Amino acid sequence: MTAVPIHRQPPLTKNTPTRGLKTDATPVFALKELVANLYREQNKIQNLLSSLGFALRSFNNLNQFLELTPLMTARVTDADGSALIIYKGNGQVSLEQLHCQNHQIEPEIQQILTHVIQQVNSNSISRTLAASLDEQIRHELGTKIRLYNTPILVKNAERGRLYVFSANPEYIWTQTRRKLLQLVADQTAVAIANNELTVELRSKERQDRELEIASEIQLRLLPRKYPHIHGVELAARCQTANRVGGDYYDFIPTNYDQLRQDQGNQGQALAPCVPWSIVIGDVMGKGVPAGLIMTMTRGMLRAEVLNRHSPGRILQHLNRVMYADLENSHRFVTLFYSEYDPKTRILSFSNAAHNPPLRWHSATQDIERLDTEGMLIGLDPDSDYGDGQVQLTPGDIILYYTDGLTDAVNQKGDRFDEENLLTAFQAACQQCSSPQAILDYLFEQVEQFIGSGNGNSDDMTLVVMQVKSSE
Repeated sequence: MTAVPIHRQPPLTKNTPTRGLKTDATPVFALKELVANLYREQNKIQNLLSSLGFALRSFNNLNQFLELTPLMTARVTDADGSALIIYKGNGQVSLEQLHCQNHQIEPEIQQILTHVIQQVNSNSISRTLAASLDEQIRHELGTKIRLYNTPILVKNAERGRLYVFSANPEYIWTQTRRKLLQLVADQTAVAIANNELTVELRSKERQDRELEIASEIQLRLLPRKYPHIHGVELAARCQTANRVGGDYYDFIPTNYDQLRQDQGNQGQALAPCVPWSIVIGDVMGKGVPAGLIMTMTRGMLRAEVLNRHSPGRILQHLNRVMYADLENSHRFVTLFYSEYDPKTRILSFSNAAHNPPLRWHSATQDIERLDTEGMLIGLDPDSDYGDGQVQLTPGDIILYYTDGLTDAVNQKGDRFDEENLLTAFQAACQQCSSPQAILDYLFEQVEQFIGSGNGNSDDMTLVVMQVKSSE
């Protein structure tokens, strides 16, 4: 067999001529161009989303942010247009913003969306709002314009929808475009949630300021200092459960003319020889409504005292005057009204269903309740109120209180109740040397009963009056 010689082609060098060789470089260039296009597209999307994030952080006005939403949506998804529809509540919807990069289809899209929204807002629709919108918009658009959408969810509640439109028959709704649409929708939801939180915080700040003002006014209406009543030492404290409370106490001179005359003739030290009213009350409820009624009660009672009637007649007139307002507010007032005459040491009183004050008799060290018949203020316009009197002696102590003390509850659910108050009051009268010390002791006992760290659930008010042998 004769061997066939193999002719090898010499290797190519830089000097080797390439004429006649086939070198197809087109796929390489196409690949490079594709990579470059993808890189530019990625940078464009990143810049757009970065701009949207900047707007989310910077804009204080929600409408400013919503104006950008359809614009960004259309650009990141390469669509012809985008629309943002917001649910306003009660089945009403609103076309918040519309942006069309393809201006030829903008009038048609605008007309279709406006028409569908008018139908949705005017008709009673049994199906879900989102399904109705989608179905009607798709029906109006027909097949020549493609439609894609995603919900805008705020706290798992749908608050609107973000739509994408394209008239390009070759437009493909890819997974990437779907995710980008969802990303813009999520940022829109964050903007809506942030705006609602801001509105809520501003409202709370405004309410807090109003409560602060109401609290300041109420504190100013309560006596800022104790009157100088001849032969009597006083102590009082009102501890509200909230900033504004419904408890009330007051010291009212029964004769302003005599008070001014005594002050002019005898000087400030001897002026308080005139009789004084000592009042404690409680409006049913707490907070601002109770505080407003307390303020109204204070003003009307102070005016009624000037008529110089008996305690029972004063409460009767007060009830008639306040009945209409209290009936409309569905609230009532308990009130204990008393007048102390320093010259006779007689305490006259009448009770409108309030907790009866306690009198500690220094001579016998016994405790008795001061009470008369009488209904709540505001319950019945024709209610009658009884009159009572007690002759006080030096050393006697009167404790006025509201049910916030006896209703105080500990961690076990037990009430402080009246029996505990009687025991604590008895011990305080025997151990303490002044009304202020008695008051501090009683509040301390209640706070120990409730437990550290537990606030009072109701307003608590105490007034302590002690009759001295001399000044």
